[in-house]
Amino acid sequence: MRFYPFILLALLFICCDKMEENKEIEKTFIKGVYGNPATLLKAGYRFDSLGMNAVFVRSISLNPEFYNTAKEQGMQVFVEFPTLNGKEYLKDNEDAWPIDEKGEPSPPADWFMGICPTHQGFKEYRSDQLKDILEVYKVDGIFLDYVHWHAQFETTEPILPETCFCDRCTGLFSEKINKKIPGNNIPQKASWILENEEKAWRNWRAGILNSWVEEMGKILKERQPESKLGIFYCSWFPTDYDSALYRNLGIDPVALAERADVLSPMLFHHMKGRPTSWVGEYVTWLGELLGKDFEKTVDAKVNRPKSEDLDHYNRNISSTLIWPIVQAHNNPGTVSPKEFRQVMLEGSKSPSSGIMMFSDQSLVEEPEKIKIMKELYLKSLK
Repeated sequence: MRFYPFILLALLFICCDKMEENKEIEKTFIKGVYGNPATLLKAGYRFDSLGMNAVFVRSISLNPEFYNTAKEQGMQVFVEFPTLNGKEYLKDNEDAWPIDEKGEPSPPADWFMGICPTHQGFKEYRSDQLKDILEVYKVDGIFLDYVHWHAQFETTEPILPETCFCDRCTGLFSEKINKKIPGNNIPQKASWILENEEKAWRNWRAGILNSWVEEMGKILKERQPESKLGIFYCSWFPTDYDSALYRNLGIDPVALAERADVLSPMLFHHMKGRPTSWVGEYVTWLGELLGKDFEKTVDAKVNRPKSEDLDHYNRNISSTLIWPIVQAHNNPGTVSPKEFRQVMLEGSKSPSSGIMMFSDQSLVEEPEKIKIMKELYLKSLK
């Protein structure tokens, strides 16, 4: 019995450590809004009064006044960067247009217009834009958006063209596989590739996206090493739509995790015709995929080919943070306040260490959603 006080003391230390750990979690859990959060300021709100600790602002909406106000109110400022959204660039650079398997320029996929990711002029254009942002603003992170080959996935009926078969892309692919691609025109070359080297083609396309992430990440880390590199990406499971996540979009979540500090799956349940429970299911799945709180990853379940260019990456992907973005936006249809509350809760489940919602405008239009977000954020969701 004489050891009883020491046992109590040990238990006290354990409890104190746990309390400190919980405080640290509460301190670091990201609570943000995506879009043009200045809309909230113009409506008379303060970010800090809403329980927020972060803003995710489109680069087109970033300006010194907003940045300074956000910082004064204690916000971390993360900037969205529209990586492969090519609509504006294509107006004066038609040679960057993505080409389909018929040899035709692929039309806009609903409102989205992608670009050929191998166009060097476009990569330099985007690189210069990123450098300009980092020259002016000390950011807490850059979040790459539209990191996918031309397609539309924010819908219940995805638009999934086969691209890009321009001479530049087929030439680079030919060099990669060390084979001359037979054919006198684009349709013939595309047909040969898809019939004879499809696996290598899909792998090469994913590698092109990975190289974009690497190069944008290098620009960021060379200038602001402490800033986080995040990625917004399509939150399909690997087998959805006949494996279109990898097959058409060129997205490999594990490869992205090997290169980024944060993954932000775009869990827009209403746009994709999914129940609110899907949000939590995806977060759990992604955590398992990255090996969070598990002894090993479930890489085999993804059925992903191993990239040949990953040998120099020794990053522990379980350290990649998960900050989902969920839908409050009433399009298509209506996201009720009850739905909004549920997806906020589902998206903040472990192993998520942050949450944000799209978009600021939907909050201003429906004060009930602001009330819900404020209540959840002030309770820290944890």
